[in-house]
Amino acid sequence: MWTPRLHRRTALRILLAAIPALALTLGVPLANRVEPRVFGLPFLLAYIVVWIALTPLFMLAIYRTEGHT
Repeated sequence: MWTPRLHRRTALRILLAAIPALALTLGVPLANRVEPRVFGLPFLLAYIVVWIALTPLFMLAIYRTEGHT
């Protein structure tokens, strides 16, 4: 049965899944610079590495909103 609560959960899951995807596609042109260097990496590469590392946390949050423990 479709209820407003399920609708909000679905919207939350879509938003959580979209954040890393948007950060890695739309955010790259905004972060496209060499300086400053982060741990010796150009800023753009560090930006991409950070978002790739954060993506599983977003997927974990989606998993948790599905009612799993």
